[in-house]
Amino acid sequence: MVTTAAPAWAGKTLDAIKSRGTLNCGVNTGLPGFSSADSQGQWTGLDVDVCKAIAATVLGDASKVKWTPLNASQRFAVLQAGEVDILSRNTTWTLNRDASLGLHFTGTTYYDGQGFMVSKKSKITSAKSLKGATVCVQSGTTTEKNLNDYSKANKLSVKPVVFDSFEAANKAYFAGRCQAYTTDASGLASVRNKEAANPDDHVILPELISKEPLGPSVRRGDDEFFAIVKWTVFALIEAEEYGITQANVDQMKSSTDPVVQRILGTSEDTGKLLGLDKEWAYRAIKAVGNYGEMFERNVGPKSTLKLPRGLNNQWNKGGLMYAPPVR
Repeated sequence: MVTTAAPAWAGKTLDAIKSRGTLNCGVNTGLPGFSSADSQGQWTGLDVDVCKAIAATVLGDASKVKWTPLNASQRFAVLQAGEVDILSRNTTWTLNRDASLGLHFTGTTYYDGQGFMVSKKSKITSAKSLKGATVCVQSGTTTEKNLNDYSKANKLSVKPVVFDSFEAANKAYFAGRCQAYTTDASGLASVRNKEAANPDDHVILPELISKEPLGPSVRRGDDEFFAIVKWTVFALIEAEEYGITQANVDQMKSSTDPVVQRILGTSEDTGKLLGLDKEWAYRAIKAVGNYGEMFERNVGPKSTLKLPRGLNNQWNKGGLMYAPPVR
């Protein structure tokens, strides 16, 4: 029996995006490397690039994005209410969030872990030396729960100093209200680089106390848009694996490699399965580059954050970035 794949229905979210002419993207209020705006209101960052890629995919223009800055306590309600189409805001994928908040995580764009930052003059070299310490932490986050779990497991009796916003927690730590500050290790690097009078005066301790797979999420109930977001990210990851870059993507259209041909739409038309045209992935790569380029530009060793590739390397280079095949 022969079966033929049918084109996807467009889906109500895609229809709404096309009708208004913009993708509504929820981002962090300001986390350099992931999502932050400059004085001219231009947004940059790894999470920002995800939304730019999707806008290029569905609208043909990476600039057609309306940015909605959200703090940790706002983010899920705003997505649930339909005020944004996608939440791309350094958010950890957990069972509770995935199963109870009416949303779907679409994949992992940054593998992280929770860490601690302390002042160098404190001479603290390990998280297990934080017994009885005051620790700045943001409310409504996995960070707060992980801190409590780690404290109990290691009998540290830490004293959480809880703040409603990321900005308030940052200011409190640098004002000396807490002996340590805890959040995702990537966030600590970003905060240290942006907020510290002298970044070298602060040390990120070596221990990571959790798994924090960060990635974009969408509302439940629209499988078509869920597939578009998921496969746009996968295409960017697979583009790196096969050497397709922002600079060479036009040249690669003449490649005879069957995988490259499928990604760029020069052979099979995979776009029709997503309610898109055949050049959907080509436009995303042309707009923001492949995943490795996004990482390097925003958070990598040559960026201001200087984060190592580590777990976020390709699967064939010792990392966890592994995309299902675009075929």
